[in-house]
Amino acid sequence: MNPDPPASDKRHGLRFAGAILATGVLAGLVGRLCVLALHLVEAIAWNRRSGAFLDAVTQASPLHRLLVLLLAGVIAGVSWTLMFRRDRGLVSVGAAVEGTPMPLARTLWHALTQILVVGLGASIGREVAPREISASLASWVGRRIGLSAEDLRILVACGAGAGLAAVYSIPLSGAVYTLEILLVALRSRTVAPAFAVSAIAVLVSTGWERPAPFYTVPHLEPSASLVCWALIMGPFIGWLGVLFRRTVHSFESARPRDRRLLATLPLGFGLVGLVAIGVPSVLGNGQASAQTQFDAEWLGGAGLGLALLVLAAKAFTTLLTIRVGGWGGTLTPAVALGAGLGAVTGLAWSWAWPGTSIAAFVFIGAAVFLGASMKAPFTGLVLVLEFTQQGAQILVPTALAIGAAVAATAWAERSAPDAS
Repeated sequence: MNPDPPASDKRHGLRFAGAILATGVLAGLVGRLCVLALHLVEAIAWNRRSGAFLDAVTQASPLHRLLVLLLAGVIAGVSWTLMFRRDRGLVSVGAAVEGTPMPLARTLWHALTQILVVGLGASIGREVAPREISASLASWVGRRIGLSAEDLRILVACGAGAGLAAVYSIPLSGAVYTLEILLVALRSRTVAPAFAVSAIAVLVSTGWERPAPFYTVPHLEPSASLVCWALIMGPFIGWLGVLFRRTVHSFESARPRDRRLLATLPLGFGLVGLVAIGVPSVLGNGQASAQTQFDAEWLGGAGLGLALLVLAAKAFTTLLTIRVGGWGGTLTPAVALGAGLGAVTGLAWSWAWPGTSIAAFVFIGAAVFLGASMKAPFTGLVLVLEFTQQGAQILVPTALAIGAAVAATAWAERSAPDAS
């Protein structure tokens, strides 16, 4: 008969369980408040009371789009210039997981600036802000109750994943993101907290009922054409995802963190506003661009031209936003770019071999590109599954595309190692 565990171990286990519950609740509140703040900014800036963000942006005049983006650039330039005035360093979520404390006030400042500029239309994702705040709060909780270094590491990673889960209501994705990207570990001590914190956060943020899908996608069906396309285009789209990741890392390293932001951000965001005059779907975190690609099939002969235009415009505005000094996420922009690649190649493929819904190509393109851009194929797939609430019927071609992409990108990265 096994002896009872020491009382100190029991107390530590209870502290860890309490920290898991507290982190889940805090991450859920953070996710909910971030969404409310984003919607408030959109309501003020774009008169969005209901409906899709793209509808509100499209109804705004071209001058209004330009002026709002210029305002976003000015606000971001002033905020980040002041923040970097004495200290140009920022503690990333990855560094926090490895044990570096995240200053709570500075993290809040940085995250709220991101939410504000995304609500004003900056071409960047909103998901970094809730991840940063939730990770910072998890670190604060864990340190206050005296968790061990390893348990604190797990808790901070779970907080970051739960922040992502709460802001988009994607509980499975939050847990997989925590395990595949932040902890890179699958054992009971990591798996149980990752799922528990993510689930609690989504429950607090959105309740029992599942909200509408982030992307509206028709029912998807497999076909021989889709399988062949997946095997051929999977490696190509995956390689482009690697190229996107490397470009983003290069631009992140080169972006200014001083008074130059007062000039580069208004100029860069103003250029995004000019692009939005012709292609309004580039504004925001990428949802509008990706939805446009899912809808490309219904545009007839004009679908390919529009898909190409939206893809090029979103890639340009997202990379420009990062290069001039903007901060934010690349997760939803990567979904938009992968969706665009799926739409463009799928529309061209369907001319020679018709019969497959373009949305199926878009779905697979988004999953492959996102997984390659994050070096996390499981996370990429699960995110797109939860974002669309579709895809079970085409898992075979999707898995083939992801497998081919992983093999091709692994070979490419051995030939030219990733500097990141």
